[in-house]
Amino acid sequence: MASQVTSKFVSDLIGIVGKDGVLSSDEDLAAYSYDGTFAEGRPGVVVLPQNTGQVSRIVARAAEDRVPVVARGMGTGLAAGAVPLGAGSLVVCFTRMNRILEIDPANSTVRAEAGVVTADLQATVEKQSLFYPPDPSSIRHSTIGGNIACNAGGPRCLKYGVTGNYVLGLTVVLADGRVLKTGGKPIKDVTGYNLNGLFTSSEGTLGLITEALLRLIAAPRHSRTALADFVSLASASRTVNSILAAGIVPASLELMDQTAIACIEEAMHLGLPTDVEASLLIETDGADEETVVRDIQTSARICGESGARSVKIAQNESERAGLWRARRSISASLARKAPNKLGEDITVPRDALPEVIHSVRAISARHGLPIVIFGHAGDGNLHPNILFDKRNPEQWAKVEQMVEEVFDAALALGGTLSGEHGVGVLKRPYLARALGPVSVEIQRRIKQALDPLNILNPGKVFQD
Repeated sequence: MASQVTSKFVSDLIGIVGKDGVLSSDEDLAAYSYDGTFAEGRPGVVVLPQNTGQVSRIVARAAEDRVPVVARGMGTGLAAGAVPLGAGSLVVCFTRMNRILEIDPANSTVRAEAGVVTADLQATVEKQSLFYPPDPSSIRHSTIGGNIACNAGGPRCLKYGVTGNYVLGLTVVLADGRVLKTGGKPIKDVTGYNLNGLFTSSEGTLGLITEALLRLIAAPRHSRTALADFVSLASASRTVNSILAAGIVPASLELMDQTAIACIEEAMHLGLPTDVEASLLIETDGADEETVVRDIQTSARICGESGARSVKIAQNESERAGLWRARRSISASLARKAPNKLGEDITVPRDALPEVIHSVRAISARHGLPIVIFGHAGDGNLHPNILFDKRNPEQWAKVEQMVEEVFDAALALGGTLSGEHGVGVLKRPYLARALGPVSVEIQRRIKQALDPLNILNPGKVFQD
């Protein structure tokens, strides 16, 4: 594999996308050397295509020189999946491919380029009373292509499912530059293998997603939101199953622990109580207002019966927006506690939530570093964030051990390493432990078949 990008290669890229579409200055390369993690890797050159045809020519040219190709949206990933691992890498950034190509109300679909920001797509289709449910926390700055590449989730996954549940078709540039189109608008399609599913969550290792055909649903007309505060984190985690056992399926059922609440309140002064161990953020929605109101009131009652000290139901859109502003501000607010954080993404069966939370807290106590616990409790997806100072070698050594123990705790309870962030680089060492050797071998064979030169995001997902 090439160890450096040649001047001839850069010149050929300029011939494909124009001079303003190729970045090679030190400042530009530095800007594309990281994602939402602390991992870094400087690329050899960055290219910003404007259509699928250009991406096809770019990848075909990279294959000639065996230049590694790293797809990138807005760089919000949390597993270092878009971080180049070698100075000879080509970053293909999709931010200029940001057009919504078609909205089809009759078939409830939208066709969009990979660089469309998720929140922009949602706002556009909502103007036609349609709804695209996936809502990762980075919704205002992550892209549709990146969401599909990692099969992103978000708070609404409990009721509505993850990104992959809405992918009807894809346009993918393969490792040799050929263009593959998968799926289509038919509701039922079992003709051949499920290639939509294959490329969804493939993290740019099998092909570069350039366009997506996405399923839409009718927008819910009503919603209600409540915040329940618990003096016991264990009681909060048990309440999750109590709500679901009552036959209620909230749109969202989110957990925040005491450290998360304290950081949010210090940063935003929202009036959140800082003397409780946990809070649950609950939202119900739907077409029938009476049902939506009844479900939030029943959820509030269950919280009270399960040990909640207080339950507040938002009385208007302003109050509802304030509750969600708190939840979506957790990650950024943690910077007040430590200069670095490692945010994990474990998922366990819902009935294992109390046990895995107990295990994570014990890991934190044992190693003497704080772990903030928050996440999508309704579907068992938690984000334990280890807070530390990477400049301290002793703390970094502890973090590496703590991550392994957190993963082991999840796996021991029938869980998995990632619910929505993907594997990337950070979870790569633990892949075989989670999946077993047969699964890893089969997936490696798929990678080899589609990318025999190993130029598509090499070093991600699998240990090379």
